[in-house]
Amino acid sequence: MPENPEARAFQEAVGYATAVIAGDTIYLSGVVAGPAKGESDLAPGYERAFALIAATLARAGASWDDVVDITTFHTDLAAHIDGFAAVKNRHVKAPFPAWTAIGVSRLYEPTAVVEIKVVARVAKK
Repeated sequence: MPENPEARAFQEAVGYATAVIAGDTIYLSGVVAGPAKGESDLAPGYERAFALIAATLARAGASWDDVVDITTFHTDLAAHIDGFAAVKNRHVKAPFPAWTAIGVSRLYEPTAVVEIKVVARVAKK
């Protein structure tokens, strides 16, 4: 569950977890990214999402190095993919995970432009 009480209350009301560990696999729910009020550049929103994912992975005992699959959902794939990939590549290093980018008409959060879903392996000790 998230550390933020408002986010925790939302998850409990809707009925989902930030992440689930099943065996040696960590499944993260989608994390949305978009501009904060007053931002015109999407990069800060992407950075916030990647930082939130990193924190969730850390709580599960993993890091970006343990990610094996990324699925992203974009409200305007063509317009956003280059900027998104630039931020992703600051966090995700070789050997790269599988990545599927999908264009969608909208996301649950009205201000979000991308949702990022991640699957990782539990870090080897």
